[in-house]
Amino acid sequence: MPETGRDPNRPSPDALLDAARREARTRGRLKVFLGAAPGVGKTYEMLMIGRARLKAGADVVVGVVETHGRAETEALLDGFAVIPRRSVPYHGTLLQEMDLDALLARRPEIALVDELAHTNAPGSRHPKRYQDVEELLDAGIDVLTTLNIQHVESLNDVVAAITRIRVRETVPDGLLDRADDIEVIDLNPDDLIQRLKDGKVYVPDHAERALSHYFSRGNLTALRELALRRTADRVDDELLSHMRANAIAGPWAAGERVLVCVNEDPRGAGLVRYAKRLADRLHAPWTALFIEGARSAAFSETQRDRIAEALRLADRLGGDAVTLPGGRRIADDILAYARSANVNHIVVGKAARSWAFELVHGSVVHDLVRRSGTIGVHVVPGEAAPGAIPARRGVATATPRRTRDGRPYLEALLATATGLGAALLLQPYAGVENADLFLLTAVVGVAVRRGLGPSLAAVVAASLAYNFFFLPPVYTFTIADPTNVAAFLLFTLVAVLVSNLAARARSVAVIAQARAQASERLYGFSRKLAGCGTLDDVLWATSAQVAAMLGVRVVLLLPEGQAVAVRAGYPPEDRLDEADLAAAQWAFGNDRPAGRGADTLPGARRLFLPMRTGRGTIGVIGLDRDGTGPILTPEGRRLLDALADMGALAIERVRLVEDLDRAEREAETDRLARALLTSISHDLRTPLASVLGAASTLRDLDAALPAEAKAELVATIIAESERLNRFIANLLDMTRLEAGAVAPNLRDQDVAEIVDTALRRTEAMLAGHRVQVAVEPDLPALPLDPVLFEQVLVNLLDNAAKYAPEGSTVTVRARREGADIRIAVLDEGEGLPEAEVERVFDKFYRARKGDRVRAGTGLGLAIARGFVEAMGGTVTAANRPDRGGACFVVSLPVPARTTRGSIAA
Repeated sequence: MPETGRDPNRPSPDALLDAARREARTRGRLKVFLGAAPGVGKTYEMLMIGRARLKAGADVVVGVVETHGRAETEALLDGFAVIPRRSVPYHGTLLQEMDLDALLARRPEIALVDELAHTNAPGSRHPKRYQDVEELLDAGIDVLTTLNIQHVESLNDVVAAITRIRVRETVPDGLLDRADDIEVIDLNPDDLIQRLKDGKVYVPDHAERALSHYFSRGNLTALRELALRRTADRVDDELLSHMRANAIAGPWAAGERVLVCVNEDPRGAGLVRYAKRLADRLHAPWTALFIEGARSAAFSETQRDRIAEALRLADRLGGDAVTLPGGRRIADDILAYARSANVNHIVVGKAARSWAFELVHGSVVHDLVRRSGTIGVHVVPGEAAPGAIPARRGVATATPRRTRDGRPYLEALLATATGLGAALLLQPYAGVENADLFLLTAVVGVAVRRGLGPSLAAVVAASLAYNFFFLPPVYTFTIADPTNVAAFLLFTLVAVLVSNLAARARSVAVIAQARAQASERLYGFSRKLAGCGTLDDVLWATSAQVAAMLGVRVVLLLPEGQAVAVRAGYPPEDRLDEADLAAAQWAFGNDRPAGRGADTLPGARRLFLPMRTGRGTIGVIGLDRDGTGPILTPEGRRLLDALADMGALAIERVRLVEDLDRAEREAETDRLARALLTSISHDLRTPLASVLGAASTLRDLDAALPAEAKAELVATIIAESERLNRFIANLLDMTRLEAGAVAPNLRDQDVAEIVDTALRRTEAMLAGHRVQVAVEPDLPALPLDPVLFEQVLVNLLDNAAKYAPEGSTVTVRARREGADIRIAVLDEGEGLPEAEVERVFDKFYRARKGDRVRAGTGLGLAIARGFVEAMGGTVTAANRPDRGGACFVVSLPVPARTTRGSIAA
């Protein structure tokens, strides 16, 4: 928000403080290399900058850099001092993380830290890598880091809506705002797609999947625009900060900005829409501004409604709505705001006031044109009808009671009498010539405390008292000396001016105080809504807030099918009758108020108002209050509009998240359906074809085949039949898991015995591998379902046999670690892709490793995880830290006081 109320020719104190903090350098500098997507070259550019700093003599150290196997990136690491990573044990595996303590102890000038949004392994000092970076910065170490735009917290929902993928690792916007430098690493989407196809981003199998999902050209273009816009906003803030720190009045035409001025004029809607069209043509941000001056207090309720509706329209159309307290001249306030915000287009309506009004109050339009300097002023003519905003949309409001209170005027007379008494008592000491000062003091006091009307009454009383008690001949209202006539008139004029100025200052202070109170309440409500994660929470918070601030009973109705239904209320026990439900339905269907006090269905007990967002009407709010007549005052209606808008936006936000989750589930369902069809068409057809071929050969060539060939064909039929049986069993097991029909029959079992049984079942699968078994002796018995757990081990061993080359070793290890027993199956294959370690447990996921690997259903590991979790355990996947290969670890808790003697026979 631009600063107001300061001299534009003086530097901004806030901007000067920011500049002083940067120059003090008590904190390290942060440079972020921001990209639209993986593979654009962020890490490469960070290393290039690091090498340049290294050649310049700086002490540059690599904290952590992820090369992802890219040869050109790995080559850039030569010559850097690299801090060894620390190993963090996690579920039987070792995860490699940046060694923050070693980096702090080394205290380099510059640290290179890749992947700012990374989540650290459990047990690390900080859960997120960006928190490690903040500690490095606090220690005075400069940091170069990389970040993709999808990891920015405020853009998380936007990115999810674009890509249909919700990113779980995010970085707060505040960290980017505090960064000393942000450099966009930009790459044309076509070039990035080509890099992906060339295998320079992911391995070919992963690249193929990425191209069909996340890395589509449309997604990349949208992400690219987000990255460029986020950086442009940052550059824009830096420009404004520079202008304020150096007292540059502006505007600088580095970018277009539009400001539309609204007032009580009926053409406010037309002005707002014109500004919107102008901003769209210029591709510029825009703001609707209302200056609340001393005249605002005299506005009618109709005029106040016009202003409120114009500002709401600007907000709905995507602009910023700003209300500021005014000074003496409205044009000066507008220009001060425009220059502080670097605005270069001001939109105002053509003056429609009489010459007499402009003679007394001046012309804002003329003042703007004369004083705008390099700012363009768009004076827009037009009639009230096309753009007029109805002051009240078909709803009667209660007229505020304006009681005529004589106490302020009585206070004015008492204050004047007090001033007169002081003047008379001190006349022997202060003299007659200073008597008027005591009376003027009383006038100013009345103006500050009670406003213009009582202060004018005090002026009249003070003038008469001054004439009666101090101008000769005293104690009469006659003025004998002509010079005293001038003194009397001058005193009266000064008293009027002083009272007017004091009353104006009071009016501005009262307006500012009322606005601050309303803003504080609305801000508290917005914070409450921001903390609501479910629709029920949002509805309850909205109904309770409206009821508390307006003193009414509230119900909220949302559409369910073709009708609206009550979803929340305050008090919650309120019920709607048929007339109320009909009014609510009509209000929702016609996007207009209905019910009590409205033009439609006024016989209903409640007043129903539609709740709108940019997407249309999303619900209805109903109000009720004891008594008869209109429910809301004009001020209450304006407050309700603000609260309803905030509640509607919060409801829309929650629903957008729900829609996105639903779309993700539907996409996942479609993917699973396609995978199931592919799996069935391949995995059923292949063994059936093998069985059919072998059986046909035996039938047709039985007499001609030697015994060895017949035995081989029979073995093929048996093997393929077993394979087909496993496939069907997997489908049935997954169906049971999805239906929640897996109920483990838990009995205390010997782990070593189940491992031995599983190895016997998989002898044929593991025939081409060496098998090592390392089971700790005297392991305690575990409550297991022996059938399910044996199937878990069979699936893990089958997976190891598929992806480990022939002649390699498959290891089965079981040992106790703390309160768990961990059974690990390790192979010596190529391992798991780092980016897809968790995906191996997804249904129908199959890593394609080439033709030498036996095809699988993609269900075995998903079934293994489901069975283990049904028995109260966990199963994780990782790459082996000691050599190539994958490691699957099943962790099962040891129950209290379990002994081998309790093993079931």
